[in-house]
Amino acid sequence: MTALDETLLADGDALAAADVGGVLRALASAGAQVREALDLSAEAGVARLADDDRPRAVVVAALAGSSAVADVLLALAGRNCPVPVVVRHGGPLPSWVGPLDLVIAVSLSGRAPGPVALAVEASRRGARVVTVAGEGSPLAEVGARNGNVQVRPARGVRADGGDPRSSRVALWSLLTPVLLACDAMTLLKASPADLAGVADRLDAEAEASRPWTETFVNPAKNLALELSGAVPVVLADGDLTAAAARRAASMLARTARVPAVSGALPDDASEVVATFGGPFATGGVDDVFADPFLDGPSGPRQRLVVLRDAPGAVRDEDRRLADAVTQTASDAGVRTSEVVADDGTPPQRLAQLIARTDFAAAYLALASGTDPAVSPQVADLKDRLG
Repeated sequence: MTALDETLLADGDALAAADVGGVLRALASAGAQVREALDLSAEAGVARLADDDRPRAVVVAALAGSSAVADVLLALAGRNCPVPVVVRHGGPLPSWVGPLDLVIAVSLSGRAPGPVALAVEASRRGARVVTVAGEGSPLAEVGARNGNVQVRPARGVRADGGDPRSSRVALWSLLTPVLLACDAMTLLKASPADLAGVADRLDAEAEASRPWTETFVNPAKNLALELSGAVPVVLADGDLTAAAARRAASMLARTARVPAVSGALPDDASEVVATFGGPFATGGVDDVFADPFLDGPSGPRQRLVVLRDAPGAVRDEDRRLADAVTQTASDAGVRTSEVVADDGTPPQRLAQLIARTDFAAAYLALASGTDPAVSPQVADLKDRLG
């Protein structure tokens, strides 16, 4: 396994130079993405959705890096959402979708085949369609039709399809218009004022995690250090944080090239705890008598990463379950990292967890000698598929 270069991690200038694709800079723009998306959504007339009746159901069409939009929407809508929310990455469009329903299609380039096909079919059936897509794209054309709403992504994010990292670091450019649309239809609470608070929270996290901040006070660098040489299991303490856990696992894989799995309590408690008795839980146990030349390097070691909601937002039974899982991990010799959200609205708390793990994945990549912007293997796969 590639050793983490702690010297590089401690040198802000060297980190910035190594980050040739500008991933850290793009992640730091998350707050600005929210603010610009608020303006673009207002220009596009998202607020007029409040004049229509609440839809019978919502279908969210998103693919690959944009699929985090659907995860966050489901997390914020919660189990008490007044209408069903269905996620589709590609066709076919559910047969029941019609004029009473809403389809939200998201694609930074506006050319992702699945969302485009779903939006076209939804429009043909008379369903309302909200799109977030690059201008002049096939998806944007559907959103621009009479009765639909089209919002273009923030100007600072490339939407020409030429940059494979864009959708990963453009989350808030894509997500903000979707949350505003759902707020207008009273499906969840994410008003412009709420999202302005999200932008402030993202700015604060970017400041705390900036490359020039000393490692010992930089929460994202610390988390990257803890994940060095580890097999991460990212566990959420509930429905809200589950979206952040899935995002973290995805970013670790795509950005840092580290295989990671995610789960959420209470449903995944047994599966996660069972792994504490497996080979990765014991593969990296420290042995003071081990000879690295004779015995070889220790194997990768499992690391439990628990994403916790703000203390005041967690039910007692959920907190006890999360505590029990971490204690079981400790008893089994599995090390644990915790990321705890500060108090605030649900979107603000979720934004903080996402930002922290996004930065950590980028730092883990850079300090391991990996370009967080481009994966040659992903490029090869795209070439093979034509």
